[in-house]
Amino acid sequence: MEAGEVLCLADERTIEQMNDPAGGSIQREMTEEDENELAKTLERSLAEAETCENLIRELALPMDLVEVERVFGGERVVVYYLAEGRIDFRELVKRLAHEFQTRVEMRQIGVRDEAKLLADYGDCGKPLCCNTHLMKMPPVSMKMAKLQKATLDPNKISGRCGRLKCCLRYEYDIYEENSKSLPRIGSDVVTANGRGKVLNQELLSRHLLLQLEDNRRVMIHADEVLSVIGRQKSPRSN
Repeated sequence: MEAGEVLCLADERTIEQMNDPAGGSIQREMTEEDENELAKTLERSLAEAETCENLIRELALPMDLVEVERVFGGERVVVYYLAEGRIDFRELVKRLAHEFQTRVEMRQIGVRDEAKLLADYGDCGKPLCCNTHLMKMPPVSMKMAKLQKATLDPNKISGRCGRLKCCLRYEYDIYEENSKSLPRIGSDVVTANGRGKVLNQELLSRHLLLQLEDNRRVMIHADEVLSVIGRQKSPRSN
């Protein structure tokens, strides 16, 4: 049994958007007694985390404790931890079970999962996406940052987990689609203002920076291009 918060109706559309939705049923609305029990459970988890941290140090285990969660009802305690490889934590589990007087479950997680559990706000000032609406972590690569012309400074495009920000994935499909459909940088195009060469692209807004034959530089929307005379290979690296 666990405490939960109702977010929305579990209609067909909602279930379709969930990855492997869990089963279960609502037992009852939380009572004042339940609220008090939940508060005690959370308080107890903090003390148990300190005990777990002390035992990890005593046993010299190569692992970092992330969080200790006592499930509401007390039938088990879940220990979340970070580690480079496999850990022999049999002695740790044995001693924890003796201390906590309940079943202990060890769960190894990654740094992105750690942020999802513990972090609060991102650089944008909003709650972390992984801690709010993301059902699963999307794959993110430096190619996505390059295509969106984001800074390549790892300190500025990395999230609280130290990995590339998930939000770099959100608009990538639109950037990629526009990158393929717009005249490439270096192409010669014809517009109502005459012939010009594409100097740059604003992929999200679908605007092009052109240098016309009289050396004027103008910014136009891609829809204003009447025809593409030649497509030179884009200097943008893949």
